[in-house]
Amino acid sequence: MPSHYTNLIFFASIFVGLCAGLITGCIGAGGGFIIAPALMSAGVKGILAVGTDLFHIFAKAIMGSVLHRKLGNISVSLAVAFLVGSIIGATVGGYGNRALYDYNPVMSDLFITLVYVFILGFLSFYALMDYFKARRGEAVGKGKERAEEIPPLGQKIQAVHIPPMLTFDEGVTPGGRKISAIFLVISGLIVGLAASVMGVGGGFLTFPMFVYGLGVSSMTTVGTDIFQIVFTAGYGSLSQYAIYGFVFYTLAMGMLLGSLIGVQIGSLVTKVVPGIMIRGFFAVAVTAGFVNRFAALPEKLQSLGYLKITKEVGSLINTVGNSLFFLAIGLFAVWVFYSFFSNIKLLKTEGH
Repeated sequence: MPSHYTNLIFFASIFVGLCAGLITGCIGAGGGFIIAPALMSAGVKGILAVGTDLFHIFAKAIMGSVLHRKLGNISVSLAVAFLVGSIIGATVGGYGNRALYDYNPVMSDLFITLVYVFILGFLSFYALMDYFKARRGEAVGKGKERAEEIPPLGQKIQAVHIPPMLTFDEGVTPGGRKISAIFLVISGLIVGLAASVMGVGGGFLTFPMFVYGLGVSSMTTVGTDIFQIVFTAGYGSLSQYAIYGFVFYTLAMGMLLGSLIGVQIGSLVTKVVPGIMIRGFFAVAVTAGFVNRFAALPEKLQSLGYLKITKEVGSLINTVGNSLFFLAIGLFAVWVFYSFFSNIKLLKTEGH
């Protein structure tokens, strides 16, 4: 594993941290589905990338939570119920990851990559379909994007009355919306498990679960998501990885430098772009992570003897995947910065 920085790795880690920070601020996701693939692409072992990623996300989410608390985007009741499940899931996932690494480090890398491919592939397809469907709907009914409708699944779940019932989105719907805490606990269990295995805060899973599944507004989802990440990533990184030596602190510090800027700009952008734009940010970022991990599979399968290709071909596919990944993330960063600077007058007005 790498034990020192080169200038290239240092500046790359700042860039990756900046992009992950933009994702955290805009979507509420910790950006881990970008960082772990980037670190693994640079040659960091999967389990070390996972632990470092979680630690970086934990530190960054604290700052994001403070910003979103000021913006009024956090529902503490939803976050607390969610955390009950996520802590249990994070414990199980961390134990499983370490056990597999002790058995076979290469198999551990392959397993983490496969989890990324399947989860990001599904989310990428779903998010892109949703975004383009929402765009068509927006073209038909202009001016309706501010009041987000509750998806059909969200309506059904909110119609189930199992105590305790939690109230949220008071600023979106008069009187707020209500949901049973049991659905938040189940969602937390799933996200906590995935977060600990993949080295993420779980935000890229929480976002679609909250918005599409539970019927929570995009703005409340973003703030509440970052708030729960502080506890999920903090518990996972410290108790499941850091104490076992699976955190590369110098890499984490480089990424935090970039995140300092990214989180603040991303959080401000949520105030001036409609919910549909935030869904677009999510779709682009998740698709980039999927392409990267999918392209890494052939080389890993070849090294274990599961795929009959030459080492050079596997390496070439991986290189192409890495190039497309960093290009997509770069375009994402440009998109967010454009949204920020083109609305900077409005942001200054709201600040006063």
